[in-house]
Amino acid sequence: MHSPLAPLTVSAEDEQIVALDWGWGRDQEETPILLAARAWLDAYFDGELSLCDLPLAPYGTDEQLAAWKFIRTIPAGQQVHWQEAARQAGVTPESILSACTENPIPILIPCHRIDFTDCADYDPETYPGDEGARDRQFLQDLETLPASSR
Repeated sequence: MHSPLAPLTVSAEDEQIVALDWGWGRDQEETPILLAARAWLDAYFDGELSLCDLPLAPYGTDEQLAAWKFIRTIPAGQQVHWQEAARQAGVTPESILSACTENPIPILIPCHRIDFTDCADYDPETYPGDEGARDRQFLQDLETLPASSR
């Protein structure tokens, strides 16, 4: 699909989303889950900022899965400090960092809502996408700037 960031490819297995990648990926049959993902992403980029309730099945460690589950509950436009996110997710701060830098389904699992301001180990360029930190900032701005400022 086209997006304001770049072309995006959503991949699914067994009617669950397993990846979102920047760029054009392999051709896939338009299944109901892929159509739903495209509709949600189109609405999101149009400013309809609801929590993603699509069925996701990211591959990761138990700690990453717990972190991603918590991250999906953070409302659009809000930021949660990485140490607080770890506490609420019941994982280590290192697991939050790992979950965000290895997130296979960015945007739908909104790791851009984790505040790493004082985390010496976080490099904003590790945000998934072609432009790393720029893409992360774009998503944060999309969620917080008034529509007239975008």
